[in-house]
Amino acid sequence: MKRTFWGYKRENGRVGIRNHVVILPLDDLSNAACTAVANNIKGTMALPHHYGRLQFGEDLELHFRTLIGTGRNPNVAAVIVIGIEPAWTQRIVDGIAATGKPVAGFAIEKHGDIATIAAASRKAKEFLQQVSEQRRVECDIRELWVSCKCGESDTTSGIAANPTVGNAFDKLWEAGATTLFGETTELTGGEHLVAERCADDETRKKFMHFFDRYAKVVDEHKTNDLCDSQPTKGNIEGGLTTIEEKALGNIQKIGRKAPIVGCLDKAESPTGPGLWFMDSSSAAAEMVTLAAAAGFVVHLFPTGQGNVIGNPILPVIKLSGNPRTVRTMSEHIDVDVTGLLQREYGLDAAGDMLLDMMIRTCNGRRTSAEALGHVEFVMTRLYESA
Repeated sequence: MKRTFWGYKRENGRVGIRNHVVILPLDDLSNAACTAVANNIKGTMALPHHYGRLQFGEDLELHFRTLIGTGRNPNVAAVIVIGIEPAWTQRIVDGIAATGKPVAGFAIEKHGDIATIAAASRKAKEFLQQVSEQRRVECDIRELWVSCKCGESDTTSGIAANPTVGNAFDKLWEAGATTLFGETTELTGGEHLVAERCADDETRKKFMHFFDRYAKVVDEHKTNDLCDSQPTKGNIEGGLTTIEEKALGNIQKIGRKAPIVGCLDKAESPTGPGLWFMDSSSAAAEMVTLAAAAGFVVHLFPTGQGNVIGNPILPVIKLSGNPRTVRTMSEHIDVDVTGLLQREYGLDAAGDMLLDMMIRTCNGRRTSAEALGHVEFVMTRLYESA
């Protein structure tokens, strides 16, 4: 594995692999203005979403944590924040400004869309020209934050693509990188195996708190199963008949060597290197969005049946060991590991293939999802609005 890559050094010392100028709406009512600014200033990117009005409590805090974390992500060079209300808009601006990167906020109240769009467009143009002069520098692999999630799993996932990610994660851990996994629901039946990997009793207790919190939600909704959601009908068609089978395949992504050094709530950031768990949905776009908000800069996504997920700021590298998927959905697959099941090479070689693609992606190569324009940005919601 190459021990260096070319990235963008940010003001707070973090390293990104992309150089986006993001137009970030505080709430759903600000989507139109953000989209208009991105249309005016080519090369910027709007991130429309559906939430932000009359949320409260833990749900509101998650909303702010996700948006601030998105703006703080090292793949983002500068941010324009647009919201209806000035106070909440400024809260997002202040959270992002703590990184030292360029950020400006605009409130629509008492100004209207047209004046807000004009002012925000002028500042976005200034930011875009400013960051376009930034250059990549050589960085150590220890500075890389790598997340993972699987999707549309089948029988090949647990014996090919997922173990390939696990092999890569082991090598990244040995190199001193920071790695992340989640998907709380898809650990059902294998949660004891994850608990055994926790580095200490405190981490183990926190992990079980997150898992039991999820199990309580299932119980309170008066169901003894996951109602075709886990496993999905696609998973079942792919040969996974129980959630326990799916969980055992899912756990292969975290490899065999690294202890789990800490557990994070949704969109929280790790405080040091090593393998981390984040409580998160198994819905692809939601989990990847949370990983981006937590500060991760490249994402490994194994798939069996085929998945098209992407993210606006977090490059998603998809790999598959299913020959049919690689043949019929080739434009979505970055790394073909079908040779692993055909015994053309071993797991070590497959892991190296994935790491090589990861380094190339870090150095600037566009993923299939990026090339095809997949920019799924989906906020996680906990409650109904007030």
